[in-house]
Amino acid sequence: MNISRRGFVKLAGATATCLGLTELGFNLAPVKAHAATLKIAGAKEVISICGFCSCGCNIVMSVKDGKLVSAEGDPDYPVSEGALCAKGAAFLSMHLSDHRLTKPLYRAPGSDKWEEKDWDWTLNRIAQKVKETRDKDFILKNDKGQAVNRLESVFQLGTSQMDNEECAVSHQMLRSLGVVHIDHQARV
Repeated sequence: MNISRRGFVKLAGATATCLGLTELGFNLAPVKAHAATLKIAGAKEVISICGFCSCGCNIVMSVKDGKLVSAEGDPDYPVSEGALCAKGAAFLSMHLSDHRLTKPLYRAPGSDKWEEKDWDWTLNRIAQKVKETRDKDFILKNDKGQAVNRLESVFQLGTSQMDNEECAVSHQMLRSLGVVHIDHQARV
């Protein structure tokens, strides 16, 4: 940032004036409180629970015209007292992001282009590939002849955007297939 000496003096003077006004008894708290309500004016507040970890912190959701417009920590919740971790704090931006995928994308082997596919095709393709891999690589017994029933050629890395219930179902499904290499990156 390039700033001239004259610009610096002006900025310093304006800053000193603002700080001086707060010392003269001007209370800016009501102004700050009013400004905070402008973004959620006319919205309905709903208490929800963040499902990203076992703390289950409350999140105050503001819904306006059927759309989520704000998500903040609940100051009345005794565990977090209104604070949210990085995942909870990103709740709103994660749901409203323009970069969020809403349709499955598929890139064929050797291709450099992604193409949209419908959910039925995508889920059938995943099921087909998992079954092919399991049929080919499933290990019934180890070298000692002990039953191990494992599949070591499949790995799952969970996402922090899965809630506790999704993680539990995913884990149970993978274990039922014999998958032993499972990890999860939901660490803050």
